[in-house]
Amino acid sequence: MVRSERRETRPSRVVIEDVTPSVDGGRYPIKRCVTEAIDVEADVFADGHDLLRVILRHRLVPFAGAPHDWTVVPMLPLGNDRWTARVVADAAGWLEYVVSGWIDTFESWRHEIDIKHNAGMSIESELLEGAAMVREVAASVRGPTRERLREWADRIERGPEVTRIDAALAPELAALMAAWRMPDAPAASPTFQARIEREAAGFAAWYEMFPRSETPDPSRSATFDEAAARLSAIAAMGFDVVYLPPIHPIGRTARKGPNNTPDPPPGAPGSPWAIGSDDGGHQAVHPALGTLEDFDRFVAHARRLGLEVALDLAYQCSPDHPYVREHPEWFRHRPDGSIKYAENPPKKYQDIYPINFETDAWQALWDELQRIVLFWIDHGVTTFRVDNPHTKPFAFWDWLIAEVQRDHPGAIFLSEAFTRPKIMRRLAKIGFTQSYSYFTWRNTKAELTEYFRELASPPLRDYMRANLFANTPDILHAYLQEGGRPAFQVRLILAATLGSLYGIYSGFELSENIPLRPGSEEYLHSEKYDIRPREWDRPDSLAPLITRINAIRRAHPAFRPGGRLEFHPTDNDQLLCYSRESADGADRLLMIVNLDPHQMQHGWVQAPPARWALPPAYAVRDELDGHTFHWMEGRNYVRLEPGTSPAHLLACPPPRSRPR
Repeated sequence: MVRSERRETRPSRVVIEDVTPSVDGGRYPIKRCVTEAIDVEADVFADGHDLLRVILRHRLVPFAGAPHDWTVVPMLPLGNDRWTARVVADAAGWLEYVVSGWIDTFESWRHEIDIKHNAGMSIESELLEGAAMVREVAASVRGPTRERLREWADRIERGPEVTRIDAALAPELAALMAAWRMPDAPAASPTFQARIEREAAGFAAWYEMFPRSETPDPSRSATFDEAAARLSAIAAMGFDVVYLPPIHPIGRTARKGPNNTPDPPPGAPGSPWAIGSDDGGHQAVHPALGTLEDFDRFVAHARRLGLEVALDLAYQCSPDHPYVREHPEWFRHRPDGSIKYAENPPKKYQDIYPINFETDAWQALWDELQRIVLFWIDHGVTTFRVDNPHTKPFAFWDWLIAEVQRDHPGAIFLSEAFTRPKIMRRLAKIGFTQSYSYFTWRNTKAELTEYFRELASPPLRDYMRANLFANTPDILHAYLQEGGRPAFQVRLILAATLGSLYGIYSGFELSENIPLRPGSEEYLHSEKYDIRPREWDRPDSLAPLITRINAIRRAHPAFRPGGRLEFHPTDNDQLLCYSRESADGADRLLMIVNLDPHQMQHGWVQAPPARWALPPAYAVRDELDGHTFHWMEGRNYVRLEPGTSPAHLLACPPPRSRPR
């Protein structure tokens, strides 16, 4: 055993443990959006029976500018030595917070006086001890405060016992002593951090589109100007972000044809993820789309419509990328000297060369990859959907995101990592703003309930923001393939209401659900390899439903970051019931969704929760269709029909005001 050395100062008797929220004991910051509350809790205790004073110190360190002054708020006891305090940051930056505690000798003395007096015990000695404490503090201050404390000490020392006790327990004296008495051997937790970000980091609806498909001529790519015409409809549906797959030049070597075939016909556009040609690499745009000036005009038009443009960040190259010629050391080579292409057996991607992050020239590589991000930020892009980040080193992302956000704190990085849970979590911890999730593969009541309880609970909720994409160009789940249009309605409602972040890939509103082959999650005639113009004004389009749902999300604070998600019992496994509640409890919605896209389902739901304190009979309004239902306390009956009424989104009455 190693013997510890004696301390130079008297150690504190106070112990501070299990401070939450924290990520890995404070190694990584938690994440919040502006105005989103942080409820800090800690176990704080000491030996013996003395009373404690526990405080939370916090300050905002803006991303640019000097730190604010420290603010001190008292922490309140929750019972069983657990303490809590709430902090709400009203601006972006780093919020630092520290829990401190000490033995409150004066309050412990007051407590002792009260107990002994009520027990009929003599307290003469104790009164003199208290007066001495008050005089000690008086000696350390100046002006009217000193005189006032001396007056209180005189009252405690002399006079009838009942008067002396009243003085000892006076609230004014307690406030003066709390304000001016220095803490005795205080203890403090480590300093924890929260990254406070703009609201779009935690609340947004994403729409993914391939600009080249917005063409009036299927034989050629659309231009940025032609694609910009689609933005008005996307904005009208209520989306916040329009996400573009790679817009760069596409290589010709080993170019893939329709449906990922290795023998493309003449004129095949190729995969946008096969980045780079003689026309340039990651800092260029495909000539068929236009010029950088055209792209800038596209971004400006989107902004005028209230849309942010997100760009795909795919660190990989086609065999024709300038990097292959200029920096062959950035790629993996076979013994015969050829460069290895990407593989995910049995899939082969001969048109893509992965980057070798283990190259000896890694520093130059990292700097170049950072320049790509900064280049597009200069062109108005501050949101990036990062392709396959789990195949690149964690240390690289840790460095890159921190470097970019140091000068561009509003930059958002979405991790497209459909991989093992611990890898997804690590990426979220080291800086990714948002994360793809397993939502696509959670379709039953049990799967959805288990997964979203996990996402909504600490520690995951404190650092991993799930962006719930209902479909992607890579993933057409069997539920959508088999359930048709009603299944698309269900998955849309779930994605938009279970989380604060969600997205769809274009074609979703048209219920596109034909797979490449049975058992495959790939689309037939995948837009990744072909140009796919669409008839957006089809009468069966889900655009009206999407528009309504996005309007509901914007109107109700319950869907904003910090809202509470809770699941409730039903007697039918095809009926999923859950509620969303705003952080202040003033906005509450109850969702009941029929998970069966084929048949009507009905049953009883046990909701809302009793803590909502609703009257025995009350009215709820379905935000989807405007119908009003009269509900009773306890169980209520619902009947949901696929295609016509797949769900209820019920706005519940506000909390009853408390009697004064």
